[in-house]
This record gives sequence, C-alpha cells and structure tokens, in this order.
Amino acid sequence: METVVRAAVVFLVLWAITRVVGRSTLGELSSFELIVFITMGDLVQQGVTGQDSSVTGAILAVGTMACLTIILAWFNARSRRLHAIVTGRPVVVVTRGVTDRGALRRERLAYDDLLGAARQQGIEDLAGVRLAVLEPNGKISFFTTDGTSGAADGTDAG
Repeated sequence: METVVRAAVVFLVLWAITRVVGRSTLGELSSFELIVFITMGDLVQQGVTGQDSSVTGAILAVGTMACLTIILAWFNARSRRLHAIVTGRPVVVVTRGVTDRGALRRERLAYDDLLGAARQQGIEDLAGVRLAVLEPNGKISFFTTDGTSGAADGTDAG
C-alpha cells in the first residue's frame, strides 16, 4: 500500500512540474531538458518504490501511475473546468498585428520563437496577423487578415 501512496504523490508532483515547465511539446525539448526529464524519472523511481526492488513493487508503481493517468483523462474529457486546469487554456499572443509581450513573458515564449513560428506558416510580418493563439499543446495558431490560418509548433523559451 505504501508504494501506491508514494506513486500517487509522485504522480501529482510530476503533473505539477509539467504544468510549470510550460507548453513545449516533446519533440521540441532541448537536449538538456530531455536529459533532465530522463534523470528525474530515475530519481522518481527511487522515491516511489523506496527500497522495494521487487517486480511486484514495480508493477504496483507503474499500475498506480497508469490508473491515475486513465482516471485523470476520463474526468478531463467530461469536465471543461478540469480540462482547463489539467491541460491549460489557449492564450492570445497577437491581436490585430500587436504582440502581447506580457502574455509572451507569462508563457515563457520568446518573441523570436513567435516570429519563427509565423515564418513556418509563410507569414513574413506579424502586422498581417489578425490573431495568434498559443494553444495548450504548445502550437501557435495564426489567423491572418486575408482569412488564411495555420498552426505552427511553439517552443518553450523558458
């Protein structure tokens, strides 16, 4: 039972860490961030299983994390409020060609990364952007004044 409680606590801590880290998607992690996350996984394993190195302890820990993930996904699909807490809300970063630098700072998104994402969508200048939204998954959706739209992968500048 101790392993289940430890796994549940670590699950909540890892969820909180991923929310604080930002909206960068897995494919956009820097080498350093990837190494940190892998190392964290190894460190977490020690905390979850304690001195229990048995197969049973490992199965309990992984099973608890998997069950909590499934339960969270189930509630997330049924509650808009919980969905916003778990995955985040879209954030407007450009309105009528004007960049919201405060929103960029809060989301730890560098202005140059925003420009790069726009260029990937064929947008040369943000002045032609009617609306740009940083989506909860880290992508940036652009809506231009000529009615075209697109989405580009965002990057976490934090």
